[in-house]
Amino acid sequence: MKVFACSVCGHALFFENVQCNGCGRRLAYLPDRAVVSPIEPVDAPAGGPAGDPLAGVFTALAPSASGERYVVRKNAIDHGACNWAVPVSDDTPFCRACRLNEIIPNLSSDHAVEAWLRVERAKRRLVYTLLELGLNVESRRERPSGGLGFAFKEDVGGARVMTGHDEGLITLNLAEADTPFREKLREQMGEAYRTLLGHFRHEIGHYYWDRLIRGSSYVEAFRAEFGDESASYDEALKRHYENGAPPDWPERFVSAYASMHPWEDWAESWAHYLHMVDTLGTARSYGLALQPDAGGGTSRTSLSELKVTTRNLHFDDFDDLLKGWVPLTVALNSLNRSMGHADVYPFVLSATAIRKLRFAHDVIENAARDGSRLASRPEDDHRPSPQ
Repeated sequence: MKVFACSVCGHALFFENVQCNGCGRRLAYLPDRAVVSPIEPVDAPAGGPAGDPLAGVFTALAPSASGERYVVRKNAIDHGACNWAVPVSDDTPFCRACRLNEIIPNLSSDHAVEAWLRVERAKRRLVYTLLELGLNVESRRERPSGGLGFAFKEDVGGARVMTGHDEGLITLNLAEADTPFREKLREQMGEAYRTLLGHFRHEIGHYYWDRLIRGSSYVEAFRAEFGDESASYDEALKRHYENGAPPDWPERFVSAYASMHPWEDWAESWAHYLHMVDTLGTARSYGLALQPDAGGGTSRTSLSELKVTTRNLHFDDFDDLLKGWVPLTVALNSLNRSMGHADVYPFVLSATAIRKLRFAHDVIENAARDGSRLASRPEDDHRPSPQ
């Protein structure tokens, strides 16, 4: 995630901000410019008719926007659920992130509204990363065959909503937005890391397996690294929840859940790669440099391996990413422990897990270079189950 600043007053801005704390101007994220920009309303002509088309139109003040005009869309106006804007030439009722929604919760209760807002914040961070990586992000309306959609549902009665992916539709149980509920499941399922953003990154991995690997020239290389995805998913699921992960899973997988089936191994590796590039991108944007110094005359031999200047990282080079990732996670864990919190990064990457991350990196890099060409989609029984 980039560091943003108000182009009017220079005040630091966060991705989710809707108003500048420095000058008070309204803000919007412009996905076509990848910038959070102050915006000011365009005044309708004096004495103009009611409903003048200039009403609700804004001029973007960020230099990269070159004074272009933008509009905010339905979810921002009706619910305050979005801070993205679209050019005036875009006649769709939703922004680029909101148009991916197929189902949203019943917003008649304040609890549902608040949960949905948390989900939307995480989803927009996901979409931001996908666009930054140069991946194709199209709604099911824009691309009926192969488009992406989200369904945010609540448990009703005894029927539980299962989080998962099915042919381009990612379903998320709204209960995951409730921190106590999510933490309870994390403990029960032995998951070291469980967040809304983590859910999205995992499930989008299933989507891009369909789009970029299924039926493509990657299949054989995928099977050599992750295993044969044609193995029964139902049997693998049953075996995993009856017996758990194999004792040696840390030597072969990025997480215990990844050991269940090649599809889940891929989705977990994909999600982990997104964790890496987004966190390192944030560190680079801040110009973070790590130069650990051990006190008390302790040898600094091993500490020298933790030195890194994130601004110099080359994101198209996986080895460079890895070189920056390890020192950064050591520092993040140390900072969290200083605050009395658990490690923010509770993982140790084996050589095998790193190879799988490299595979995901190569697929993404090639997709971006090829203009995110979608793989062909032969019929099969692909049905990844809930995370």
